[in-house]
Amino acid sequence: MKPIKAALCAAGLSAMVAIIGGWQMGSFAANGESKAEAVTDTKGNLHVPEAYRTTYEFLGTWAVAADQGQGSQELHVVYASPGTIAAYRKDGNFPDGTVLVKEVHFAATGQMTTGTVSHADNLRGWFVMMKDSSGRYPGNNTWGDGWGWSWFDAASPSTPSLKLPFPGGGVATSTDYRENCKACHQPAQATDWIYADGYPPLKR
Repeated sequence: MKPIKAALCAAGLSAMVAIIGGWQMGSFAANGESKAEAVTDTKGNLHVPEAYRTTYEFLGTWAVAADQGQGSQELHVVYASPGTIAAYRKDGNFPDGTVLVKEVHFAATGQMTTGTVSHADNLRGWFVMMKDSSGRYPGNNTWGDGWGWSWFDAASPSTPSLKLPFPGGGVATSTDYRENCKACHQPAQATDWIYADGYPPLKR
């Protein structure tokens, strides 16, 4: 009887593992869709996700040097949707549905006990990107090359802006990611258009 019981236990355990594994894979696949629904409308227009500062994962910051004098003119703070870091560290890819939010702040520079220091000041706006492996919105010019791309002014987190600002001043009309976003990301094409080296949590 003991061998029979052992066999039955092993079979039951295998079935349980298979069920759990299938549920996890299904949940992971559905997660990409739930992220998409959380940051887009039915036409693929992105918006800044709510509560991202407390629910998203911190990736890193970028400092844009001042054209003149010391310090920075802008500081960029980047967040990723939950689960992004673990998934990327596993296979070096951003899962479908990954959402990246970059806050763009004007910087204030002054003297502190550690020396000349720049810190984030007024919020200028956000860049939002969403990984799209399935070509969800082929008729929307803000989607392509595996991502959705949009800029949002600080006063309008729900509506993509048609005016893309430059760090040193000036704006560009933003209606097509190929004209206004892709060129800046071209050097990072090999890492899925994202400057992954600037984000310590992604290092494997």
